[in-house]
Amino acid sequence: MTIAVAYKVAANPQDSRVGADGKIDWSRAKLGISEYDPAAIQVARELGNACGDEVVGVSVGTVAATAAREKKSVLARGVDRVVTLGDDETSEWSSVQVASALAALAQRIEGVELVVAGDASVDEGAQLMSALVGARLGWPTFLEVTHVEPCDAGWQITQNHDGGSRVIRTDGAAVVAVTPDATTPRAPGMKDILKAAKKPMEDVECSELDISRATVHVVSRGPAPVRGRKHRVFTGDDAAGQLVSALRDACVI
Repeated sequence: MTIAVAYKVAANPQDSRVGADGKIDWSRAKLGISEYDPAAIQVARELGNACGDEVVGVSVGTVAATAAREKKSVLARGVDRVVTLGDDETSEWSSVQVASALAALAQRIEGVELVVAGDASVDEGAQLMSALVGARLGWPTFLEVTHVEPCDAGWQITQNHDGGSRVIRTDGAAVVAVTPDATTPRAPGMKDILKAAKKPMEDVECSELDISRATVHVVSRGPAPVRGRKHRVFTGDDAAGQLVSALRDACVI
């Protein structure tokens, strides 16, 4: 059995700039593993250690995002090998297209029974990718996962939901999106970094995969809406009480 972990190398939003027209300038942003993905990689590695399974990283991105340097940073975190699709056209792809490519990469790997992903991506944060990958594979998908362990012919999954958590058992293959606090990611040491350079790295072309043609076109952009303020000032000895009453009337508290 094999465990695939989907990761994304993305630009750091802290280095980006937002223009007056609402368009984001990523030109000065540095690339790195999306901050939600180290937890997913660590969960996959821990499962691989427990089951004796191979852990394979899969990723879709631009040529820069799938360069050898970025692959080594993932391999240093305990992934056994990586399979990536690097093409600058992916920067214009819809989420459906990216998900179909990730699913196709997972299908190329023999014996995959689990796909682990981060809760979201640091640049978009839409929390759609794991569900789209699961739909493409035809596998059940579980979000807000805090723990995974093998169980009979499937998996036992602990999942957050409104009001608490629940434990689910599922047979066969599955896709899970783990929360950042599902585990504590281990920082790679020098030995891990040196070993990473010797691990297999496979590059796949778009022509080799069955990729969805579903596209999304941005027709307009605009600045974030500015909410109107009431500019009410409360004075006197009971100013705090007046403020609380006003907040309650506005259903804020």
